[in-house]
Amino acid sequence: MEKEIVIVGMNHRSAPIDVRESVAFENAYVRDALARLSGYPVVLESVILSTCNRVEVVAAASDAQTACRDMKMFFDLQRAEHGASNLEDHLYTYQGTEAVRHLFRVAASLDSMVVGEPQILGQLKQFYDAARQAGTVGAILHRLFHRSFFVAKRVRTETGIASRAVSVSSVAVDLAKRIFDRFDDKSVMLIGAGKMGDLMARQLQRSGVKSLMVTNRTFERAVAVAGRMRGSPILFEDFPHYLKMADLVIGCTGSPEILVDAAAVEKVLRERKQQPMFFIDIGDRRNFDSAINDIDNAYIYNIDDLKEIAEENLQGRSDEAKKAEEIVAQEVENFGRWIGSLERMPTIAALRSHFDEIRRRELARSLSGNLKDLSAEQRKALDDMTAAIINKILHGPILHLKKNTAEGGEEETLYVAALKKIFGLEDK
Repeated sequence: MEKEIVIVGMNHRSAPIDVRESVAFENAYVRDALARLSGYPVVLESVILSTCNRVEVVAAASDAQTACRDMKMFFDLQRAEHGASNLEDHLYTYQGTEAVRHLFRVAASLDSMVVGEPQILGQLKQFYDAARQAGTVGAILHRLFHRSFFVAKRVRTETGIASRAVSVSSVAVDLAKRIFDRFDDKSVMLIGAGKMGDLMARQLQRSGVKSLMVTNRTFERAVAVAGRMRGSPILFEDFPHYLKMADLVIGCTGSPEILVDAAAVEKVLRERKQQPMFFIDIGDRRNFDSAINDIDNAYIYNIDDLKEIAEENLQGRSDEAKKAEEIVAQEVENFGRWIGSLERMPTIAALRSHFDEIRRRELARSLSGNLKDLSAEQRKALDDMTAAIINKILHGPILHLKKNTAEGGEEETLYVAALKKIFGLEDK
């Protein structure tokens, strides 16, 4: 059965953060979501990607159009659970070659908000592994994702994107620098001490922050990050009591819940005698109540607000991005050859089988007739000779069949159809 690669999803360009959150998948529920996807008959293989900047389903399907419809329905059901608005204006779809190109660009961080950022490759591997463990990855997506990892490696080693890249955390610090004229007299609270939190802490330290409070659900993580940065670890349940000490609060957790609401900020500001507070939210899901922005002397920025700074940083990496796009184009073509060879394998096998069947039948007839007195050694020699003749006859047609689909186009398709018709292979 032929399979087509299909991608349906949304990212930071096609949908605002509240819409992306409405269809996001918590890591703990990805396996269940993959099981639901498998319930659609045309979706034969699937991987779900869900990060702060994108939510996508990558699938190998028996029918691309039906799969696109079913996958949009899948997103609608996810959205309905969160009571969000219509998704149609925010979803994009890619099929075939364009789907391959899109995933390769995602892996190489060419489709990221911050071009060249390294986190997306690790996230891609994480979600691929989750799907593999759930049993929803077959030969097509296995090959597709591993080639995407290879593309990412090529882009990092053959271009300067990685060396000139800026992470989401560094963009957040750039924003903070626009807010404050200096950091050495400001106090910062970091909520979340995972990989992103660790990166954030390092960026803050390099920017001159002297007073850093770190909190995390797992207190040991907070202690570790705070220790490296000479900061103060705070028990997660206690951090609301320390908010009044923070000029800047940065949220970078994977928590799906609001950790700081507007009412809490109003109370803290009274304790601070209305001294301004700034909140930067860069977590996979928003950690701060958007209503905080309606409070005097409180200012909140989320991941979408970082776009402008990220786009400014992209200007200096445009030449390297062009080189990366050329690598992606080469690898898309290579993957197309592999897909093309898969499509031709049944025809090649049927052609070999057809000729070998004729050879064996005629050989058996001769060996039971006028050649029946041949010795075992002579029979073996005759079998080898006729097999070699068949291989010589089929060498040209099979070599042509193995050529890349893209090289032959419609003519190549007609060639395959003609072979099937001439040798009666349509039903084989």
